[in-house]
Amino acid sequence: MKRKNMNDKPEQPQPPDQPAGAESGALIEPSEEAVVRLEGELGDTKDKYLRLAAEYDNFKKRSVKERTELWQRAQADLVQRLVDALDDLARFAHVDPAQTDAKTIHDGVAIVERKVWKALEGAGVSRVDQVGVPFDPHVHEAVTTQSADHPARDHTVGAVLQPGYRMGETLLRPARVIVLQWQGEAGRGSGDGT
Repeated sequence: MKRKNMNDKPEQPQPPDQPAGAESGALIEPSEEAVVRLEGELGDTKDKYLRLAAEYDNFKKRSVKERTELWQRAQADLVQRLVDALDDLARFAHVDPAQTDAKTIHDGVAIVERKVWKALEGAGVSRVDQVGVPFDPHVHEAVTTQSADHPARDHTVGAVLQPGYRMGETLLRPARVIVLQWQGEAGRGSGDGT
């Protein structure tokens, strides 16, 4: 076994033997078999790429179609939940007021409202209409302010002018509210802070 000396240089890889007459750095023409093999590999790779691109394009088209169908089914489901209430509402729209007393009409409209709310709640819709809760700009739209009668009611909802609605976690419309503001003992007698 030959021992390495610290002065020995590491072996450098040697370039492959060049054909006679070839200059250093000159291009060597590959054999015809290598060219045919590489052209075949290139053709296979190109074919795989085109197939993959076509599959991806089909996937995108299928995804768009599925999302559209899902959206249409969701809308149809919501409308289906509301059709009974809409039928009832149509019946009340064609009642002759001269032959029906106001209490009957009022009770009928209340029944329709309950049906609509039952359908909407089944679809995940809820109202944003609580008074006395802290003002939250994510679910409330402040229309005006009024003086609060106690410091604990500062920046709370004093009145809901128009309810807001959520569907699940998505806010459909913010509640339009009056926000209470504590202005100290001096502001208690003014009534509103506008």
